[in-house]
Amino acid sequence: MEVILKAAGVKKYYGKGEALVKALDDVDLEIERGKFTAIVGTSGSGKSTLLNMLGGLDTPSEGSIRIGNTELARLNSEQTTVFRRKQIGFIFQNYNLVPVLSVWENIIFPIALDGRKPDKTFIMQVVKLLGLEKKLDSLPNNLSGGQQQRVAIARALASKPSIILADEPTGNLDTKTSDDVIGLLKMTSREFHQTIVMITHNPEIASMADRIIRIEDGKIVSQ
Repeated sequence: MEVILKAAGVKKYYGKGEALVKALDDVDLEIERGKFTAIVGTSGSGKSTLLNMLGGLDTPSEGSIRIGNTELARLNSEQTTVFRRKQIGFIFQNYNLVPVLSVWENIIFPIALDGRKPDKTFIMQVVKLLGLEKKLDSLPNNLSGGQQQRVAIARALASKPSIILADEPTGNLDTKTSDDVIGLLKMTSREFHQTIVMITHNPEIASMADRIIRIEDGKIVSQ
């Protein structure tokens, strides 16, 4: 299988001396294209820090991260921003939708920022799969939490990124809606051969992924 994401010797340290915190401590990780991977760990284990590193939202103290053929460390700030928009889809716990934009406008927003034309046929495929056809003109505050998270999933998929990073995507949802959202993530991963890396503290949610990686005290303890 093709490796789409590789982290090698990644460290993230804060502070010095006795105040030194090793948020990530020599992490090696390979993610295969088209797989749905869950990274699990308790609060403070380093999973959110790792996701931020993988998404280019933060830089390691040491080590390297490669997505496809691109080494993130070789990009300057502006190049990193553009790369993120084109190659990485983010799904956040708090949805991060723009309240004054309709569902459709939210979905195509990252593509519009790049001045690119959205692939409307593909996006409507995603919209139908997620059951959002009748909500395209709605504003986010007229949607339920589950519907807003579906919009966030559609937005992440719309630009056909190399990889989707999901940060506790079910954190604000009830159990049934959580199961639905994870089921939809699995389905979109399968339908569009999309690579998804999700962090969660919930073992039941993680068990729905193809692969589980466990992190404790900034180190990967099982894969």
